[in-house]
Amino acid sequence: MQKKIVWIGLALVLTNSLQVNAQDAKQDSNYKKWFVGSTFLLLGNFSKVNNPEFIQLNFGYRITPKNVVSFEFKRSIYSWPIGIPWGPSFDAPGLNYPGHARILAPTLAYQRFWWKGVYTSVHALNAFEKYMDENNKKIGNGYTLYMTYRLGYQLKFFKNRFFFEPSIGLTHWPVRINTPESFKLVENKWPNYFPYEPGLHFGYNF
Repeated sequence: MQKKIVWIGLALVLTNSLQVNAQDAKQDSNYKKWFVGSTFLLLGNFSKVNNPEFIQLNFGYRITPKNVVSFEFKRSIYSWPIGIPWGPSFDAPGLNYPGHARILAPTLAYQRFWWKGVYTSVHALNAFEKYMDENNKKIGNGYTLYMTYRLGYQLKFFKNRFFFEPSIGLTHWPVRINTPESFKLVENKWPNYFPYEPGLHFGYNF
């Protein structure tokens, strides 16, 4: 399902590439300082395997045309170790946790535009986790800090009212606290990072 979402994002880029505008300039009458948005990765909620029950809402402010700060709120669940790379092991039966984790994750992000729509960004996701066993009974609380580093491009539509940001990122988690032992036994087989994480953010400027 995740691969299908990536292909959908690429198709949107190709279909709408003729509508792309250059990066904002303050003298541009279409310049907007605030935005709200989310991600097309919400389409992953249609998956029947490891359904994330994912919610994401973004609020952002453009300090300058090239410097942007934002707050992202995310909520999801996961039942497989996040470090499993793309391939036959990803979401494969028998590699899942003995239960699942529910997370609430406020995230702070900084985005820097370099040339036209090209940008890099860093995201600090604070995951407050509730661990559930196979009988859906709580077995503990934990915390994980996920750091994501992205390279992407912003496309603008309808006089800069809407935007779409395809990107690719590297995520790692340097801090992970109070993970139940039964979960550790499964995830210790995999690295504490995930390369090539797709990003498909969209939003509305005002």
